[in-house]
Order: sequence, then C-alpha cells, then structure tokens
Amino acid sequence: MTLPLSFSRRALCLAALVAAAPAFAQHKWPARPVTVVVPYAPGGGTDVVARSIGQGLSELWGEQVLVDNRSGANGVVGSSYVARGAADGYTLLMVVGSHAINPVLMKQLPYDTSKAFTPITRIAVSPMVMVVAADAPWKNLAELLQAARKQEIAAGYSEGQTRLTGELVNQAGNVKLLGVPYKGGAPIMTDVMGGHLPVGITSVLTALPHVKGGKLRVIGVAADERMPIFPDAQTFHEAGLKGVESLNWYGLFGPAGMPAAVVEQINRDLRTVTSEPKLARLLVDQGAKVVLTPPDEFARFLAADTAKWRQVAARAGIQPE
Repeated sequence: MTLPLSFSRRALCLAALVAAAPAFAQHKWPARPVTVVVPYAPGGGTDVVARSIGQGLSELWGEQVLVDNRSGANGVVGSSYVARGAADGYTLLMVVGSHAINPVLMKQLPYDTSKAFTPITRIAVSPMVMVVAADAPWKNLAELLQAARKQEIAAGYSEGQTRLTGELVNQAGNVKLLGVPYKGGAPIMTDVMGGHLPVGITSVLTALPHVKGGKLRVIGVAADERMPIFPDAQTFHEAGLKGVESLNWYGLFGPAGMPAAVVEQINRDLRTVTSEPKLARLLVDQGAKVVLTPPDEFARFLAADTAKWRQVAARAGIQPE
C-alpha cells in the first residue's frame, strides 16, 4: 500500500520531532524542582545560606529549590546520600570546611571525598575566630599569645576545624593552647562568657550574637585581613604568627559525573543571585565574603585544604578515629 505523500511527510516530521525531543530537553534545565541537601541541622549558618540562595534560584529558574536537612556524623550522612544520587543536577550538596577535614580525622568514610562529588563552586568564605569574655585581661591577640607562651591556656573547640585551628596556632606561634573538646559551639560561648573557659575557637556565626550583646570579644581572626564586623580584632599575622589561616567555607557540590553544562549554568546563575543586595547583605552580615570560584579552582582548593590540615594533624600527633 502506498501512503499519500502528505501523510508520509507528516509522519517524517513527527518522527523528527520525537527524535529531537531528548536533545531539546537537555537544554531545558531545570525542568523540575532541585533539592539542595544540607547535611547539618536546620537553623545553622549553612542552612540559612542554602535557603536564601535557594529562594533566589527558585525565582530565577521558575522551579522550586528545596532544602533537605540530613544531619549526622559531621556532615557525612547527608554527603553520603548525595554521593549515591543521580548526577543530573537535581540533587545538590551544600557543605562547609569540615567536608575537607573529615578525611583527615575520620578513619573510614562511605565515599572518597575527592572522587564521589562534582565540585560546582566555593560560594563564600568566613574565617574562624578566637573569642574571649568581654572583660578578659588581654587587650589584644598579641597579649594573649604572649601569655600563652608562658603558661597553658585552655581553648574550647567543638569540631574538626576548630580543633585543628588551635593546633595550627600552637605550631605557628610556639604557644600553649590546651584544647578542650565540646559537643557544640553554643556551650563554648556559655563557658567563656561565664568565666569557666578562657578562650574559645569558633565560627563567626556562633560568636556574633554574643559579641553584639556585649558579652564576648573577638580577639583574633584566622585570615589575612581584618574583618569589617570585628574591626578591633587583630589577625594572627598582625600578632606575629605567619600562616594561621583557617577559613570556614560554604561549598556546593553534586554527585560525581554531573554534566558540565549544568555546572556552568549553576555557576552563572549563582553570580546573578548573589549580586542581589538583600542576599549580598545577608552574607556580609555573617562575616562571609562571596568568592564563587570556578569548578576547577574549587577542586584544587579542596585538595590543598585537605593536605594542609592533614599536615597540621600529623604534626600534632592526631590520628584518624
């Protein structure tokens, strides 16, 4: 049976459209909601940043960006979930600096940090800080370090990076900070304010409310430059210690093997979103500096950060547990 020419043409056109549909769909991303896994409890700094950025991306994309909190094991539970996910860009991971330190301090991880994820961008950085009570006897960081060269001074820490930051200070300055472990940053702040602990090492977000309330002082900043929100706090470099940099960073990842075009789009769209005054102000008010590094640069930073903290741990005799 010979089909009419018009029917044949219609059939050929329909077949061409069907064949082209997948290729066209590849250019339409996202075509459904995107989930950002935050492997920490709701209400923390990472959660706040993820939700704020997610709202901006939702408006830009016309698709919902959902935040899924999967806390546990210092970020390992949620990170493991993303590592097992499809590499289509619809499940992303937002973590902080502990992501690079977990391989240093944990004997076994359910994934290879360097291979299980696609680095998308390091969104922002915020240095670790050293805090003392508002009425502490040391006027500045130099005085505190001088005192710590003569006698041990207890310094509270709550997780891997704050612990290793204290060790880095000891190694760079020949000082005697005695690390005291805590289960969270909040109890450190309570004990410092109450006079039960001389020094605390923590994140800007943990210290900020108490500094604003006049109960604490940020006496030291683990960065190359002073922070506008703590203008009186010396950097360790200013106080005579070289190489004491400890940056808490917010980073965005996907599962290994994400399409390069999707990664590039997320990078591009994040630049648009973070340029909005409201979100930019939120990050600045948290002591964070927007960096938005390209994926390859972020990957290099991640490897260097892990290597740096591995050396610090080795010099301090800290073994993975």
